[in-house]
Parts: sequence; structure tokens; C-alpha cells
Amino acid sequence: MTTDVDDLNKCLRGELSAVETYRQALDKARDDDRFGAEVQQLSRILEDHRNAVSRLRSIIAQMGGTPSEDSGAWGAWSKTVMGAAKLFGDTAALKALKEGEESGLKDYQNVTGGGNAPAALRSDIAALVSKNQEHISTLDRLMAVSEPHRATMAGTRTDSAGARR
Repeated sequence: MTTDVDDLNKCLRGELSAVETYRQALDKARDDDRFGAEVQQLSRILEDHRNAVSRLRSIIAQMGGTPSEDSGAWGAWSKTVMGAAKLFGDTAALKALKEGEESGLKDYQNVTGGGNAPAALRSDIAALVSKNQEHISTLDRLMAVSEPHRATMAGTRTDSAGARR
């Protein structure tokens, strides 16, 4: 199986959706003074996704394809999920972002899964996979910090294992 422009466009639509979703998350976080450090980290991830969009568009064009211009159905779905996550709090929003990252990771792994992709493309995709993995780790750290903070804000305390008391 050779790498197909359609597979790369699927990754591109995921990246476009990520840009939209992180923008939404940052809009919410910027409105709340408690999220200074989170804003910096989410802004870095947003910039990584913007760079991925640019790189994927270039790769697709070099392969003779036409890059997708919008996020398609994935973008509509992520807007809905992110809107709902905002209603349920910070941890839910971070979990929604993480699920998007995990989905993107799978899409990238599918592009190179057959092993028939050209070496240069494998290298580009490996770099994008590495960024996705970094994003997942960052979101995990943010969720770990968010849970105890949220419990404290709700008037409960947590013990060292994270159980509420």
C-alpha cells in the first residue's frame, strides 16, 4: 500500500480541527486568570498544530494533490465536543483535547503503517507523531494539576492518592 494523498488530507483536516479547537480552549482560558501557565502551554501546542498544517499542505502539494481547506466533519464534531466540555469544566476540556491528539496520532500512524511511504515522508510524519506524543504528555500533566485544583475550588480536599475527602 502506498501513501495516499487522501490519508494525508485526513491528517490535514485533523490538524485544521486541532487549530480551531485549541483556539476555542485558549479563548476560554484567557478569560480566567487562574490559567496563566496553561495558556502558555496550550499556545505552544496551537503553534505546533499551525506548523503541522503548513507542513502537510506542502507535502500534499509536492505529491500533486490538493490540500484540504477546512476541517470538514471532524471540525464540526470537535466544536461540539469542546463546547460541551467547557460546560463540564477544565478537566473535561483537557480530556477532549487529549482525545483529539490521540485520534491525530492514530491517523499519522496509519499513513506510515504499511511501511511503503517514501523515507522523506516517514521522517516528516515521525516528527509530527513526536509532537502529538508531546502534546498528550503535556495534557496529561495539565489534567493532573487541574484535578486537585478543581477539588480545592469546590471546597473539598484530596489526599496524596487523589481521593476526595
